[in-house]
Amino acid sequence: MPDTNPIKILLVDDNENNLLSMEVVLEREGYLFSKATSGREALRILLKESGFSLILLDVKMPIMDGYETAELIYERDKLRQIPIIFITAHDYEEAAVFKGYKAGAVDFIRKPFNSELLRSKVGVFAELYKKTQLLQEQEEKLLAINDDLIKLNQNLEQRVLDRTLELETLNHELKALNLSKDKFLSVISHDLRNPLTSLLASSENLTRDAEKLRPDQIKLFSGIINRTSKKILEQLNELVEWAKTQREKVNFSPAKLHLMRGISEALELLRPTAAQKEIVFDHNIPNDIYVNADALMLRSILQNLVTNAIKFTPYGGPAITVTAQPVGDMIEICVQDYGIGMSDEAKELILTDDHTRSVLGTNQEKGSGLGLLLVKDFVLQHGGRIQVDSQLGKGTCFKFTMPRV
Repeated sequence: MPDTNPIKILLVDDNENNLLSMEVVLEREGYLFSKATSGREALRILLKESGFSLILLDVKMPIMDGYETAELIYERDKLRQIPIIFITAHDYEEAAVFKGYKAGAVDFIRKPFNSELLRSKVGVFAELYKKTQLLQEQEEKLLAINDDLIKLNQNLEQRVLDRTLELETLNHELKALNLSKDKFLSVISHDLRNPLTSLLASSENLTRDAEKLRPDQIKLFSGIINRTSKKILEQLNELVEWAKTQREKVNFSPAKLHLMRGISEALELLRPTAAQKEIVFDHNIPNDIYVNADALMLRSILQNLVTNAIKFTPYGGPAITVTAQPVGDMIEICVQDYGIGMSDEAKELILTDDHTRSVLGTNQEKGSGLGLLLVKDFVLQHGGRIQVDSQLGKGTCFKFTMPRV
């Protein structure tokens, strides 16, 4: 049995010679002793000191005998685990023994005591104390290990949860990327196929009949090839820009923006394009309106809608206007043109994800619809909505909402 804390024994006897005798008999075992000559003094020592393994208590003492002292000791919860061996010279009859056990004694030793018997009995309780102490230490270690296991399990559960959430987020992003890929392929399959068909047909005519064609016919086919090539290049640029924005969606960073300033900056960039068709801009935005929006996305939305308005407004047509008004906790922004307008079929297609057909204006100018797909995606990211009001020959109004500050 490995050594633990020293065995500490309280010796209680009103005769100091008896105290000395017990100490002499037991000292070679390496015990530590505290001595008291009365029950009152014994109680005082027990209340001041701790860690006692055993009490050797004389029965016959003046004022307060051993039985009364034992009863008072065991009234205190923290002292009840200390075993008491009564030392008695006379009261060894059955009634006295019963009284002692009732008071809390674990054993009796009769005076004059036998040295070997005293050492043997004290040794039993000393060994029992050591084993009890070891068991308590082992129990504390087991409790500590159990706490560590609980914490480890909690950490593992948290790591599993974090990993699960991470995988769910990744799965969501992959689904979004897959949807973007489908949109991308849909646009490519249709919006580039038609102009390429026209380009191939014109080039085949030139190659096959070059010697037979008149100069005006050659000029016609070369003009078609030139215009179609420009259109393909324009659509490819749109596709590249759209693919780029799909990757950059993770950088969505809304902030408080002054709406009138943001709209003015977006329109300023498009004035040269509008000037080529002698179209002017007008806007009526209250100066005190602020929105919570991503600056780059808001500019992209406005530029796409205004560019679309310029495209379908006749040369020298009425001004394109931009207005804004509060609607609940949102700001509704309207880009209004007074151009050719669009049919009911075009309005039905314009804001869907179906790009197998391009949007066709009454002037036969096709749009890929890709820019409006970006507009829709950006508006939805802001928690807004978008709608279109249009009449053939009267113009079109695109309305979209942004969160109001």
